[in-house]
Amino acid sequence: MSATDFEALLREALTPVDPPAYLVARLEVTLINLTELAQDELDAWELSAMRDPRNWVRPAAAAVVGVTAGTALVVLRVRGRHRTRKQQSSSLIDLAERTMHDVADEARRILPHR
Repeated sequence: MSATDFEALLREALTPVDPPAYLVARLEVTLINLTELAQDELDAWELSAMRDPRNWVRPAAAAVVGVTAGTALVVLRVRGRHRTRKQQSSSLIDLAERTMHDVADEARRILPHR
């Protein structure tokens, strides 16, 4: 086996593979459910119960899960539209601006309206 054959095999083996559409949809639904469950847990939390440090675990865990799932959901949605933004952009700076606007729009959609 020559070096060029080995390089070709590596190149073929390491080509990116897009996940199936159903997997992306299932992941998005799971992240939405986790975010909503964490938000419900935080909404049910009583401020008077915070005097006892033993009661801090559930709200802290809910906050971590909610923030992590919400961030992952924003990244998943923004990444899914990357090719469209890349085609519409005229430069790298334009692409960065469009991406930041998309991140801000998605974050506004996910955050509760209070």
